[in-house]
Amino acid sequence: MAFRLNVNGKTMSADVDGDTPLLWVLRDTLGVLGPKYGCGIGACGACTVHVDGAPLRSCSTPVEAVGAAKIVTIEGVGADAVGKRVQEAWIELDVAQCGYCQPGQIMSATALLKAKPRPSDADIDEAMGGNICRCATYTRIRAAIKKASGQAAEA
Repeated sequence: MAFRLNVNGKTMSADVDGDTPLLWVLRDTLGVLGPKYGCGIGACGACTVHVDGAPLRSCSTPVEAVGAAKIVTIEGVGADAVGKRVQEAWIELDVAQCGYCQPGQIMSATALLKAKPRPSDADIDEAMGGNICRCATYTRIRAAIKKASGQAAEA
């Protein structure tokens, strides 16, 4: 079945079965490699993308569920002012260690700051709780979110 997807502001076409996970459509069919495969059940957050502004686990979402929604991946999040601030804070505070989970971390952090521009530590814990970092850079992740929000960052 043919699907027309709006990915990072561009219309892209994919001829796949409707139950194909969005992650595989993005990576294997469209060549959008930023979202990563981590667990396949939406529990680790490495595959997080925005669908109409909301964070979504693309590994467990069938492409047919997306419809005409706007999909933003790590490749496109910097085009938005909030996403750009998050990426800059990540770089400035040297958040990434191995980097594998970081696209999903940045996507979740950007969605959080769009919903709550000055999040509390509890807000950060709640929003980021579904994103696993095997390198345990959680302290730097929190500091980068605080920095991107304009709050004091403790590194």
